[in-house]
Amino acid sequence: MTPFERRVLTVVSRVPAGWVTTYGDVARLAGRPGAARAVGNIMRQADRPGLPYHRVIAAGGKLGGYSSLSLKRSLLVAEGLTVTPSRVVGFEKLRWRGKSADKKMGRKGE
Repeated sequence: MTPFERRVLTVVSRVPAGWVTTYGDVARLAGRPGAARAVGNIMRQADRPGLPYHRVIAAGGKLGGYSSLSLKRSLLVAEGLTVTPSRVVGFEKLRWRGKSADKKMGRKGE
C-alpha cells in the first residue's frame, strides 16, 4: 500500500457518522488536491472492514461511485440523513471538510 493510499483510508476512517464528504475533499485532506478520481479507485479496491466508505460521495451531493447505490443510500439514511434516489439532501450543511475546518465553522465534526 502506498503512503497516499494509507492517507486516503485514514481520512475516510475519520468521517463522522451523520456527515458526508466528497472524493475531492478526501484527496485534499490526504495531501493530493485534484486527485478525486484516484481516491475513488483506491476506495473501489480497498477491503478494510469497518471503514465508512458510504460517507464519501460525489461533488454536489450526488451519491455516485459505489457498487450498490441502494446500500449506500440505506446506510446514510440509517445515520439520519435524508437521501433522494441520487443525492444527499442538505449536502452543504452535512459536508465534513476535516476537523480543522469544522472548528473554524463552529461545527462538531469529530
